[in-house]
Amino acid sequence: MTTVATPSATRRRPELAAFLRSRRARVTPQDVGMPPGLRRRTPGLRREEVAQLSGVGVTWYTWLEQGRPINASAQVLDAVARTLRLDRPEREHLYHLAEVPYEPEAAPEHVVAVSPEIQGILDALVPHPAVVYNARYDVLATNSAYDLLFLREDGKPWTGPLGVRNVLWSLFTMPEPKCPVVDRHLELPLMVAQLRGAYGRHVGEPAWESFVRLLGEASPYFAELWRSGDVVPPGTRVKTFRHRRVGEIRMTSVSLSINGMPECRIVTYTPNDEESRRAIDLLLKER
Repeated sequence: MTTVATPSATRRRPELAAFLRSRRARVTPQDVGMPPGLRRRTPGLRREEVAQLSGVGVTWYTWLEQGRPINASAQVLDAVARTLRLDRPEREHLYHLAEVPYEPEAAPEHVVAVSPEIQGILDALVPHPAVVYNARYDVLATNSAYDLLFLREDGKPWTGPLGVRNVLWSLFTMPEPKCPVVDRHLELPLMVAQLRGAYGRHVGEPAWESFVRLLGEASPYFAELWRSGDVVPPGTRVKTFRHRRVGEIRMTSVSLSINGMPECRIVTYTPNDEESRRAIDLLLKER
């Protein structure tokens, strides 16, 4: 099926054609379980072979590779991506060139550990507190400055119902006088709204449904905020925390995405004034 080409499509189609040809050329018949055959004029698969393996018409695939203005569904692009053995970045690139909305792969429900390289970045950020969160606010990795701010008085982390360290669980279930967030009435609604934005990609998944249900049972305030239905994306803002030894600390939080870890992010906290900077330095000296 053809469609009217927009200026954007006109620019993208030649790139799409070149990209498909280059990916097809690198896949050999042996890679997909086909006999090599004789007198092949192409270094990789033929167009009709890609079409057959992807379950699409030869004419349709030929038009796609020629950059003609035709519609492509996500299901068909997925089939072509599998045939051409595209990795995740290449698959995303294919979607963008074909002007089809790309849905990133869901993050695994449980991530055991981050890579040594990511941990090294966190450690190098000291004296700035830094942490890796997933979309559910599970704590996947921290540096020493973050732990000094947010561990319990006994030096242990606040954990959720399944023994996983989780920021939302700690903030909503700890006694309010011990909560490190000063403006709870401002910060917690924003965090729940971010959680709900991520939840839309995981509706029906047991781990997510269980987490929301258990936290709602443990905290009527969370249940109230969850029912509001508000949604916001993560963003940069100034937060005020309190610590039993040094008092209030004002910091700017910044979220950074991590390649290879969908829906996970590094969050760094930078002291917002000289008084807060001295407080962090004092904590690190006393550890």
